Amino acid sequence: MKKACAILLFILVTHTVYATDAPDVASKDTTEVISLNKSAYNSRTTNAKETIDYAERALALANKIGYRRGVAEAYRMKGIGEYYSNHLDTALNRYFDALAEYNSLKDERGAAKVYNNIGNLYQMVDYEKALSYFNQSLDIAQKFRDSSLIASLYLNMGNIYNRKNMNVSALNSYTKSYQLFEKLKNMPSLIFCLQDIGVIYYNQRDFGKAKEYLIKAHDKAKELDLNSSVAAINLTLTDLYVSEGNYAEAEKYLEEGRNYSQLIHNEKDIYDYKHTAYEMEIKRKNYKAALDNLINIYQEDSTSYRTNASIKFNFLQQEQSRLLAAVTQQKKDELTRVIFWSITITAGLLVVVIVLLVANVKRKATTNLQLQELNSEISRQKDNLDRINHHLEEIIDERTKDLQVKNKKLSEYSSYLSHQIRGPIATLKGLMNLEKEGLVDQLECINMMDKCVSEIDEKIIEMSDMLHDPGKTTL
Repeated sequence: MKKACAILLFILVTHTVYATDAPDVASKDTTEVISLNKSAYNSRTTNAKETIDYAERALALANKIGYRRGVAEAYRMKGIGEYYSNHLDTALNRYFDALAEYNSLKDERGAAKVYNNIGNLYQMVDYEKALSYFNQSLDIAQKFRDSSLIASLYLNMGNIYNRKNMNVSALNSYTKSYQLFEKLKNMPSLIFCLQDIGVIYYNQRDFGKAKEYLIKAHDKAKELDLNSSVAAINLTLTDLYVSEGNYAEAEKYLEEGRNYSQLIHNEKDIYDYKHTAYEMEIKRKNYKAALDNLINIYQEDSTSYRTNASIKFNFLQQEQSRLLAAVTQQKKDELTRVIFWSITITAGLLVVVIVLLVANVKRKATTNLQLQELNSEISRQKDNLDRINHHLEEIIDERTKDLQVKNKKLSEYSSYLSHQIRGPIATLKGLMNLEKEGLVDQLECINMMDKCVSEIDEKIIEMSDMLHDPGKTTL
């Protein structure tokens, strides 16, 4: 009986320990998933690859412990990492995975965040669709009074208005976003606001205010190691200083921004910096450097353009496929209509691709024309140099001849002095000696000396006329 009681007591104690220990382990794992997802989000602007790595670790752990909200957030973080890596089609897939998880959990706030992320993707493809997703997210965010999400949405909507050249609406949205982020003390997001407001003032050609906001954003971004933001801000600052003709500052920000874009492996920013360098050298009239940059751009331009067009096409196709699958599951009776519109949209996209390819051909033609113009300018400058050299040779020949004439005149002058003037002078000396010895009458001597002096004066006048008369070459 005692043994049975002991065994029963042991089982109860063991079960108690297990029951209390399991929730502790699950709680620790859940906290670890949340921490990994936070780390993924915090590294999005400094190292997108790290964001993806953190998200994959969070996803693996969340799946292992069955933490579905953690799974949803990990998918969203992976989408953000792919977005900052410029892999738009992959990012869209991960966002839809996250949306499916949040919808199954009936988590509206989570779904609102994903709508915001999808809207960000559509900024590059379809402004109206992007605004539609942002408004869906905004309705939910205002319902739950989620200030952080509302601030992000105003910032993103401002970007759409900026791209549509609606500067007043964009500035209004950015200001609302800035005020909310300032209350939340969210410095990375405040930097985005400062950058975007600076861009608006730059577009309005108000360079003073643009520099004030952009330089403040640049300095804060460097303090927080927001490499992606520094690369983007420097691109605008370079354009601004080039517009002002301040090439020293432009070159400084261009070199720094190019280094940051290479550090984060952002191919789009790297390409933009090459094009900006070309435009700067053209404005500086440094045609050789401009030509080198243009050749480099020309080599990459065609491949890059087709790749971007393909990404956008795949991006739209993927969402269309998902929408088709969702509609098929929910409403089988509308399948025929959905397929029809899918084919129509695909055909439309093919037309868009063809238009883009035609535009690419035109861009090639424009680039070739620019190359020809540069070559013509170089040839013209070479011709100018040849003409200048020829003119210099003519001037040298002319001056050489002039010096030869003058040397000849000087030689004749010397000979003249020797043979013409020395005679009267010798006569004067002789008269003076005769007069001293009293061998000649004084009056007669004076008359003869006057005659010699007159003769010398005539010779000097004749010589002076010869030296100042270019046409007279001999005495």
